[in-house]
Amino acid sequence: MITFEGVEGSGKTTQMARLGRWLRGRGYKVELTREPHGTALGAGVRRLFELGPRPLAQTFLFLAARQQNVAEKIRPWLASGRIVLCDRYTDATLAYQGYAGGIDPATIRELNVRATGGVLPDLTLLFDLDPAEGFRRIGRRRRDHFERQALAFHGRVRRGYLEIQRAEPKRVRIVDASRTPAEVGAQARAIIEEFLRA
Repeated sequence: MITFEGVEGSGKTTQMARLGRWLRGRGYKVELTREPHGTALGAGVRRLFELGPRPLAQTFLFLAARQQNVAEKIRPWLASGRIVLCDRYTDATLAYQGYAGGIDPATIRELNVRATGGVLPDLTLLFDLDPAEGFRRIGRRRRDHFERQALAFHGRVRRGYLEIQRAEPKRVRIVDASRTPAEVGAQARAIIEEFLRA
């Protein structure tokens, strides 16, 4: 299982789609999903965020969506020998609701294990980018609940992600998302190739 994490506008979603095609071209069986809206229940959960839930309520909503995604898609795919690529997963809750939102990270880690039944990433690509540049990339598109938060919030999200990476450098690998899309993709492919060889 390979997860894709990063601040808003970091390009992780685009790169995940490209890497999925690249892996399929190399003969791997690959499935893609995303959080929170990887399932019908998750899509419903995502709409609830427009009501402005507080960080602890956000945590529980994300955990519900995650548990459904694991049960409905991720665990069966892994059991059948697929490589699963997931756009945001457990680290997103740590970064957004934990480090940026003020919920105890240790509590979130424990709840993540319960929600996933221990289905945790083997590799995480962290697309690291200055949040100000991420918002420049987003431009004037309609923004969701999290994209409407202050830049200081997103600075805390980035610092949270980097703290997670420092704690788990073997699993969480940094991709320099400030580079061109082609360069970012090449770096991500190199990390995945090394991981699959190992």
